[in-house]
Amino acid sequence: MRYFQGKTVWLTGASSGIGLAMAQQLAEAGAHLILTSRRHDALEQVRQSLAHPERHQVLALDLSQPEQAALMAKDALGDQIIDILINNAGVSQRSLILETDMSVYRQLMEIDYFGVIALTKLVLPRMVERRAGQIVTVSSVAGKVGTKLRSGYNGAKFGVIGFMDSLRAEMAQYGLTVTSILPGFINTQVAHNSLTGDGTALGHEDPDNAGGISAEECARKSLEAIAKQKAEVVVGSGLSKLAPFLQRFFPGLVRRMIAKR
Repeated sequence: MRYFQGKTVWLTGASSGIGLAMAQQLAEAGAHLILTSRRHDALEQVRQSLAHPERHQVLALDLSQPEQAALMAKDALGDQIIDILINNAGVSQRSLILETDMSVYRQLMEIDYFGVIALTKLVLPRMVERRAGQIVTVSSVAGKVGTKLRSGYNGAKFGVIGFMDSLRAEMAQYGLTVTSILPGFINTQVAHNSLTGDGTALGHEDPDNAGGISAEECARKSLEAIAKQKAEVVVGSGLSKLAPFLQRFFPGLVRRMIAKR
């Protein structure tokens, strides 16, 4: 994809799943990557595995503390120009509302919502000054359709789509591109790492994600949408891809289906 050739792309959640697949494809496309996740050693392994590893850099951040992460990133990046920020880091949830601690809701919001805002606000002034740049956030179909066991995740993803809509409206005058990616069911470790009611990881897959499209296919379709500078795109297959359409035009049907699942 020529669109990414020579561009500096800051990618969060880069050490696994969709983020890792994006990193591999962006490196092949000639991008210069800033790779972010929590663990420096995992990121370094990713960097070394990519095409032209010398072009890329590692920046380990803990987005459960977004303000501190933004300060660390500011110190590390200095005046470096970021052409594209891809907010991909996130954590999901698998627990009933009645059984979920408030601390879990806060953790979901810190990573999935406030983390996006903190890094976006960090890079935005320079993009506005240059009148060039693209902000991308990987949200979810769960940001359009609420389901059981994901109340906190749904809330964070609904919120981040609203934030991106506002950002898009405000940045139009500066010529910046704002893109929301909404994956459906993707076959990654997202369920394994999902938070349960007490904040521990679920530790196993669920049938929905296990039956989804591959991380590589999701990454490819997402990057195609980014290159086309689309405002919003749903990526997936089957019911998870249709869900936002059905929610918009047949909300009663969707409510009944979700209640029965």
